[in-house]
Amino acid sequence: MTKSIYISGLEANSGKSLVSVGIVDTLLKRTGTVGYFKPIILDTQEKDDNITLVLGMVNSKQTYDESFSFQASEMSDLLEEGKFERVIERIIVDYKNLEKKHDVVLIEGTDFVGENSHFEFEINARIAQNIGAPVLLIGNGKDKKPKELARQLHIALDQFEEFNCEVIGTIVNKVKEDDTDDYLSMLREKLGGTGKKKLFSAIPQIPTLSAPMLSEVAETLKAQVLFGEEELNQKQMHRVSIAAMQLKNYLEFMSEGCVVVTPADRLDIILGTLQANQSKNYPSISGIVLTGIHDVDAVVINLLEGLKRTVPILKVKTNTFNTALALDSIVPKLKLEYRTKFNAAIREFNSHVDVDYLINKFTNFKTDVLTPKMFRYRIMEMATANKKHIVLPEGEDDRILKATEILSRDGVVKVTLLGNPKTITEKIINSGLAIDLEKVAIINPSEYVKFDQYVETLYEARKHKNVTRKIAEDLMRDVSYFGTMMVFSGDADGMVSGAVHTTQHTIRPALQFVKTKPNVNVVSSVFFMCLEHKVLVYGDCAVNPNPTAAQLAEIAISSAQTAKNFGLEPKVAMLSYSSGESGKGEEVEKVREATKLVKASNPNLLIEGPIQYDAAVDLQVGQKKMPNSLVAGKANVLIFPDLNTGNNTYKAVQRETGALAIGPVLQGLNKPINDLSRGCTVDDIVNTVIITAVQAQED
Repeated sequence: MTKSIYISGLEANSGKSLVSVGIVDTLLKRTGTVGYFKPIILDTQEKDDNITLVLGMVNSKQTYDESFSFQASEMSDLLEEGKFERVIERIIVDYKNLEKKHDVVLIEGTDFVGENSHFEFEINARIAQNIGAPVLLIGNGKDKKPKELARQLHIALDQFEEFNCEVIGTIVNKVKEDDTDDYLSMLREKLGGTGKKKLFSAIPQIPTLSAPMLSEVAETLKAQVLFGEEELNQKQMHRVSIAAMQLKNYLEFMSEGCVVVTPADRLDIILGTLQANQSKNYPSISGIVLTGIHDVDAVVINLLEGLKRTVPILKVKTNTFNTALALDSIVPKLKLEYRTKFNAAIREFNSHVDVDYLINKFTNFKTDVLTPKMFRYRIMEMATANKKHIVLPEGEDDRILKATEILSRDGVVKVTLLGNPKTITEKIINSGLAIDLEKVAIINPSEYVKFDQYVETLYEARKHKNVTRKIAEDLMRDVSYFGTMMVFSGDADGMVSGAVHTTQHTIRPALQFVKTKPNVNVVSSVFFMCLEHKVLVYGDCAVNPNPTAAQLAEIAISSAQTAKNFGLEPKVAMLSYSSGESGKGEEVEKVREATKLVKASNPNLLIEGPIQYDAAVDLQVGQKKMPNSLVAGKANVLIFPDLNTGNNTYKAVQRETGALAIGPVLQGLNKPINDLSRGCTVDDIVNTVIITAVQAQED
């Protein structure tokens, strides 16, 4: 179940604030605590208006600074430096911090103002995708025909769908009252044919919501308030009315709720409009703006002060023409102190939006997509929450030392390095690495206080295989045996090796005395394949050359459990060169038999096989080849029929797409021992250590 909804406008001034207020008001009546997050805000304001508005509504302990990640200029600088990934990483962390404190978090997208507005569809899609939130699109129907808005909506939908985001509905604001039915028909016709029911709403343009308050007029004009300051948050400007003619001619142009704009020396207009305002024969005005360089005469001020009731009167230095232009450019805002407008916004939202359907839609939303950024955040959180002790046997390797610097700095795990302490210390100093040697242990196996004890343990475990104490002593000087024994004896929680040594050298000791878990006969491996927009699990690509049907079934079950342990709801594809019942041959029959074995022992596991790779991961191909399958096109755990296929596939995908491949992660052992590729990078080591630490929490 999701804890968030992402509101994304199609352009500037689309009316996101009205929708935010409506959703928050509804949630406050139905749930515990509501958080609000606006990842990117404009830096042209002292404080973001919508953050201030919603925080005032929810009355929580959430601070203003917790409510956003970047100002627009800061984000622009990072984009120019090619550091968009850093933007996403920080947004995920900030959002997750809010998610921990609230039952639901409302996320509001960017404002489409500034030099990056053309890029903002992708920005919003990437954020929603990585957070895993359903999307509600907000359109502006003002001065648009339904077909024009439909084209705009299709652009947005295509962008979000490209990033595997689910759009659960569309709300169009500022529609002409008589056009609401046309808009709703258009939305259902153009956007409702995706197979999933969506929310479609059209909110008419209401004068109360589209008219700025007199306080906004005063703020925009930087005006001096001569009279009526107490009414600035109560009266609205529904029209600008320039009074440049004689009073007797002007009075017929006055309209309800207008703001009269006139030069400051037009005493006749000032007094005449005020008198007309009090007459039942003329409409009520909202205020007067006096323009020009001339001050209002003291006699006029004295006269106005003596009136029992007046309207707000403002004074500006600009001329009448420029003042009128400035008034026309005001974009009305929604604030808590504008009670009439605020209450109208909630009333209109509730009148035109199916709030029950909307709340139910996103609170019961589940996404199958786990992005690489969210995956890495999740495993970091899991590892940090329960820190484990990981031993790294290849402590003299430069990459291992750089990875240790990162791991110790971030406080994710406790690290022990194996090797010559003098050599390791000199490398750390000469490389300028910031490794706190008070927090990172360095052990020379033959000098360790438990060395003899480890030798004896190995001897007892392997003497039936003709291992003597002398052989056991020689083996224990090998860092792979020593590191594995630390884990076996409980002096470390897990081991990661293979940057220098072969896979066999790394895992042989584990197979000899760590052994497999109960009811597990096959040690296998998976790679977490971090593609551009999702994470897949590949198994087995490193250990078993040609598994039997029974072994393949066990690999599938272990891989599904590994996926589940790391936050993926497994949908397993048993890969072959044919899909369904069409293929024949020994290899496809092996996969078919393995699939039957898995279904028999795990009836609740979603699994399909045999199935081809394209049908497993591409929804359109999957629906065409296997239309009744719950897995086809949606698989996230892919089981290869043999090592040759699996190893070549993962390497091909890694090299051709630039995907990050984390692994191989061994599964089935009693203790977490993991292997590295000898071509591994520092990031590979860090990720594998974190994975190993999470595995260690299962014990």
